Amino acid sequence: MISGNQPTMNLHRLFLLPFLCVTLLVVSCGTDKEAKPEHILRFGHLANRQHGWHKAAEKFAEEVEARSNGRIEVKVYPNEQLGKEMDVLTGILVGSADIMITGESLQSWSLPNAILCATPFAIRDSDHLKKVAGGPLGKEIEQHILEISGFRPIAWFERGARNLTANRAITHPSELNGMILRVPSVSLYVQTWSALGAKPTPMAFSEVFTALQQSTIHGQENPFALIKDGGLYEVQKYCMLTEHVKSWAYVVMSNKKYERLPPDLQKVIDESAQIMHEYEHELFLEQEEADYQFLVDRGMEFIEVDKEAFRTEATRAVMEAFSEEQIDLLQRIQAVK
Repeated sequence: MISGNQPTMNLHRLFLLPFLCVTLLVVSCGTDKEAKPEHILRFGHLANRQHGWHKAAEKFAEEVEARSNGRIEVKVYPNEQLGKEMDVLTGILVGSADIMITGESLQSWSLPNAILCATPFAIRDSDHLKKVAGGPLGKEIEQHILEISGFRPIAWFERGARNLTANRAITHPSELNGMILRVPSVSLYVQTWSALGAKPTPMAFSEVFTALQQSTIHGQENPFALIKDGGLYEVQKYCMLTEHVKSWAYVVMSNKKYERLPPDLQKVIDESAQIMHEYEHELFLEQEEADYQFLVDRGMEFIEVDKEAFRTEATRAVMEAFSEEQIDLLQRIQAVK
């Protein structure tokens, strides 16, 4: 049976349909607009997803999104997904990347003083490092980086001491005997290890495992965290406790990108970066001991070395390589109590 008011109901539906469509369109457009960030920042680094650097970068991304109410999205790319370190540094300047974790490699951008953050035997211990990197001298180096390069340091991370690994035990520089040793692409490291008797070969970290496995190189030097994360314990038996570099790394951002942000979002970056710095420091203290134990459990043998012999030879090479300005800054760093 057909109701007598059916034509009226159909008429109402006819009039309501356009209004419903318009309403749905407005709501849909409004939702898309709210969900879309105004700025997307690409944050790259060389470590894997388990490393403290990656966890700290993710913490930064979370803080930025929350504090900006979604106006900024930070996308984090571990494992050199944005490219090798030097490529990403170039990418920051040309706009294909925005943030990365780096250190002594900055010297390649006419920043000779950047090497002071990773100079062999310049830093005595963790306490000394904090006073330097977090104090007036650290600010001076940061300002130097900003003014010369276009990279803006927004935070710094403490790094574990660099130690030498190989498949034979070494206790004295004289025992290096021309060993082919992977080093980062840093001229001071090449000069220092050459003076110590090795044959240093610059190479991206992502290539190190295969090079060791194939005996293209015979050793490398890195903190416990990267020895673990790179799986180098599978292809290296001995870890020499040279502790030849105690250093820090900078989280740098494109200064051009930073200055394009309105002041309220610049504040978001600054506050989030400080939280990232503190968070990474907590992770570092926990992870350093855990990484050491991990390597012990995987069968790596740790060798005490004649550290004074390494220090003497390395310091001679550093002083020969440094300019007067760098020597002055090094002496000021060493004088910090």
